Amino acid sequence: MDKKIELAVRRRADGICEYCRFPEVHSELRFVIDHIVARQHGGATTLANLALACGFCNRHKGPNVAGVDPSDGSLARLFHPRTDDWRMHFQWDGAEIVGQTAIARATVRTLALNDPMQIDARRAIILCGRTLY
Repeated sequence: MDKKIELAVRRRADGICEYCRFPEVHSELRFVIDHIVARQHGGATTLANLALACGFCNRHKGPNVAGVDPSDGSLARLFHPRTDDWRMHFQWDGAEIVGQTAIARATVRTLALNDPMQIDARRAIILCGRTLY
């Protein structure tokens, strides 16, 4: 990947995973640049199709562009960090991420955003006095 594009993605995200809002500064691993629409599905390596992702979100998202909304079993596209507003789809309940829309619920489920280890890590950040975005 072109270093200028990678740097632009990192600056735009300001060190925050664009899916789960985990701060990179609290991660043992450097965050990766995610193709929102995977290359195998025709996604381009452009700023409009790239997001900063923690390793956990990136691993669970894989090439997926959709998931199942657990509220009714319907198929819903996943959250798109370039076209969707995080606050319109998700809200915080302490350290847990609550999906407010079918898109968000499918994303929470597919990316395992409320895995117990992730919740524990977010709780630890909150206990340190840092707010989550």
